[in-house]
Amino acid sequence: MLKIKRVPTVVSNYQEDNISESASGCGRNCLGKCCLPVSRLSLYAFKIQTEDPIKDGNVNSSEEQPPISFLHNLLLGQWEDRMSRGLFRYDVTTCETKILHCKYGFIAQLNEGRHQKKRPTEFRVDRVLHPFDDNKFNFTKVGQEEVLFRFEPNNDKSYFCPSSEVASDLQSPSVVVINVSPIEYGHVLLIPRVLNCLSQRIDPESFLLALHLAKEAADPFFRVGYNSLGAFATINHLHFQAYYLAVSFPVEKAPSQRILAKKGLHNKGVIVSQLLYYPVRGLVFEGGNTIRDLSDVVASSCICLQNNNIPFNILISDCGKRIFLFPQCFAEKQALGEVSQDILDTQVNPAVWEISGHIVLKRRKDFDDASEAYAWRLLSEVSLSEDRFQEVKACILEAAGLQEANVENTLNKEESLYKPPAGRAAPHLPRDCLVHQ
Repeated sequence: MLKIKRVPTVVSNYQEDNISESASGCGRNCLGKCCLPVSRLSLYAFKIQTEDPIKDGNVNSSEEQPPISFLHNLLLGQWEDRMSRGLFRYDVTTCETKILHCKYGFIAQLNEGRHQKKRPTEFRVDRVLHPFDDNKFNFTKVGQEEVLFRFEPNNDKSYFCPSSEVASDLQSPSVVVINVSPIEYGHVLLIPRVLNCLSQRIDPESFLLALHLAKEAADPFFRVGYNSLGAFATINHLHFQAYYLAVSFPVEKAPSQRILAKKGLHNKGVIVSQLLYYPVRGLVFEGGNTIRDLSDVVASSCICLQNNNIPFNILISDCGKRIFLFPQCFAEKQALGEVSQDILDTQVNPAVWEISGHIVLKRRKDFDDASEAYAWRLLSEVSLSEDRFQEVKACILEAAGLQEANVENTLNKEESLYKPPAGRAAPHLPRDCLVHQ
């Protein structure tokens, strides 16, 4: 049994150790079965377009007003409202950020508010799948004031309703809530079917929901991420993270090579590539005849990793059109004593955002000393070895219904469907906090 000690990130104000079990039930207006079914929450309903190519989403309000931007008018507006209420543990807009002068432009942030003086907790890191445990903190214990809105599919049309009865629906609601310890502006959590108490594991419908969130946001600066257990998810209740960052992630700039296939994905229009010249080995999924095609291929790949007990992280970028999949081994190496102590001393937990190149540092000294060499060393510790990666890649491709054409020439020329965002960033984004080093 492999274990590591780390201080868990506080994502909800109801996660504190001194919250008693009796306080998590009725009378607290929580997301549990005692309170949620008789509650009213804001509802964002998106039109199901599983048979159409991925396109950016717009929405009409329930009063048939002109199209409004989900990004500007709903999510960020609600997030700023919670900030004005003082629900966050610190003001993330005051955090210093700098882009390191290097090939990919790794991003370093000083976030001393995330540094907790609590005692580290022991986490088991050799099992990706664990059963849900209602006795531990989970999102049914979150107060409804931390909820921004429900996020639900609709067969008819997209609309927003500021107050909707939860009990009017037959299925468990999916909700978007704030992360009270934000990494960046607009940092939220997507919790699929919250009352079903799903453990932290990918399933096809939940992943499709996350892809729809990225599509509906309609902004390339909005990314959705996922961490499996063993890859620095610390809450075993299914959730995705998302936030806005007004620059390209370093991994989005990395070149890739297309993997040639003998069968399978060409019928769905999904293109699979392998990252090149990046410290963490990974795969990139793009294209797809429909949003369902792309989602199903990636979900099948993740389920393969879960079933084979391989920790992984996912980054959904470019409004859901491009998905990065990173199998990783940092926690395993840490448990085995194979990570350099100076790397561990920085207290960086390399989850999806760090792997993608946005590195959150908790000490002034580490921030001042941040360099490309440090970022490369940190992320290299995350990556599987070349031999192990080839084994895992073969497993993923088989799960996706794809076989490499031949062993000697499986990679095509360097290419990518990704193009850096050309539009202006949302005016809410604190671009002036970026300091180029």
